[in-house]
Amino acid sequence: MGFRILVVDDEPDLLELVEFTLTQAGYQVETAQTGSDALEVLRVRPPDLLLLDLMLPDLSGIEICKLVRGEAATVDLPVIMLTAKGEEVDDYVTKPFSPRELALRVRAVLGRRLQPAPREPVLTKETLRVDPEAHRCWVDEREIPLTAKEFSLLVTLMRRPNRVFTRERLLDEVWGAQISVTSRTIDTHLKRLREKLGGAGDLIETVRGVGYRFSR
Repeated sequence: MGFRILVVDDEPDLLELVEFTLTQAGYQVETAQTGSDALEVLRVRPPDLLLLDLMLPDLSGIEICKLVRGEAATVDLPVIMLTAKGEEVDDYVTKPFSPRELALRVRAVLGRRLQPAPREPVLTKETLRVDPEAHRCWVDEREIPLTAKEFSLLVTLMRRPNRVFTRERLLDEVWGAQISVTSRTIDTHLKRLREKLGGAGDLIETVRGVGYRFSR
């Protein structure tokens, strides 16, 4: 069974061309014409590659990318953007493009995905130990159950110790484009996280008037 590719574009003719090209190349292709439809597909059954138009009628491609990167199931999903200009995304194909160019780019991106990525090291500090890939956290060898957002906040801070993160930056990195979330949400989640970590919670420092940092 071939790779599954989700193609998102609001131009029916281009969508049909891309679907035909990739099907002929041996891929399973699913299509969507709006960002909301694409997000539903990504939620139910994430594909192996997302081929995404920059300009959609409801959500921009950039907004969708942020949402994709904010979910554990799709954080590593390869994205190729269909755009009139190069954007800072995983990869892009500039319109207009030839079917052959598109097929070659898709093959190259999926080829990179087949290569095993190096395992992310376990993060440790004093009695705190966190395994990002296994999504597990221990304090004094006792496993601490964390919610997905609490875990993401902890890993984000631990990966860059002594760096101060503003609440807005943490919102962007952990929640992405979920605009209904406010900066006060950060305070609430970090308060609960510190309580769960017990004494190790003191490793997460508050920088008054700025944000938070993890002790070096």
